Amino acid sequence: MADTLTKLAYQTFQQSKSYFGLAHKAVSTQLLNLIAPPAESKTQPIPAELLVKIYQRLNQLLETDWQDAERGVYPASLLFDNPWEDFFRYYPVVWLDMPGIWDRANQNRYQDFSSEIRTDGYPSYYLRNFHHQTDGYLSDMSANLYDLQVEILFNGSADAMRRRILAPLKSGLEAAGFSDSRQTRVLDIASGTGRTLRMIRGALSEVSLFGMDLSPAYLRKANQLLSQTPGELPQLLQANAEELPYVDNYFHGTTCVFLFHELPAPIRQRVIDEAYRVTQPGGVFVICDSIQVSDSPEMMPAMENFSAVFHEPFYQNYIRDSLEERLEKAGFIDIKTEVHFMSKYWVAQKPA
Repeated sequence: MADTLTKLAYQTFQQSKSYFGLAHKAVSTQLLNLIAPPAESKTQPIPAELLVKIYQRLNQLLETDWQDAERGVYPASLLFDNPWEDFFRYYPVVWLDMPGIWDRANQNRYQDFSSEIRTDGYPSYYLRNFHHQTDGYLSDMSANLYDLQVEILFNGSADAMRRRILAPLKSGLEAAGFSDSRQTRVLDIASGTGRTLRMIRGALSEVSLFGMDLSPAYLRKANQLLSQTPGELPQLLQANAEELPYVDNYFHGTTCVFLFHELPAPIRQRVIDEAYRVTQPGGVFVICDSIQVSDSPEMMPAMENFSAVFHEPFYQNYIRDSLEERLEKAGFIDIKTEVHFMSKYWVAQKPA
């Protein structure tokens, strides 16, 4: 009975987030068309049968999320983890930020940064307003709004997609004989605001966690979020994933969530090579990113719309790229893939 009520509460919670995301996008689109209509439509209509398919995939994701919690991959409390304080504080700011976003999008200003933002020392591919975000990934306000914006984009399912890395990470560590202890080290590459690290801590309460990101603003946000989580605070570093500042064979597990679609193809290989270098023999590497043409050809209209509406200059190349081949080239073996809703997962092992 308790499990039934918890599942019902979870379903209600997720449905409310989904409806909220849909309502937000519907109202903001109407306002955009009224106040600053784009010169031409950038999107193609989504067929009704594809909308049904998307809804089915969302329900399958949520069922898998519940089942993983029910079988103890992570505590059920993680299903309800939501940054409510950030929501009430920053949702009005999301609306205030929209005119600037619309203006940049209509004028194709993709490298527009405030005068106080320092851009020296960053790779050129990084200095962009991904998703048309104000100041890209380089301001505290961008970091404060990011998780909320992504949750709206995916109709409240972003965290459920992130949690899909937890089961293969735990099983990969266990299969290699690595226990949930402080001697086991896990690195999250491009850890952003720390949401993924927070979830890993929920599933693995004792392991030593490490995170790195290129943005100092996002690392500040991650430190704020993770300091509220019970357990040892993860070690965070500002660094470029092309040159990870760790010694060879150091981590038992390595993860990377929603990074590769924002990298040029050669940089994807470099990051995978670095992940291989720092992962211990027998260790596991888990990637979460967008679906691709190879696994979801029926979702092409949605993928085309995503790259058309949001500034994602490397996305079209990404959805046709074979990360399986890149992982094999780096040296990983036993590569497996999964698809959940709008995300794809690669689970690979470094030879023992």
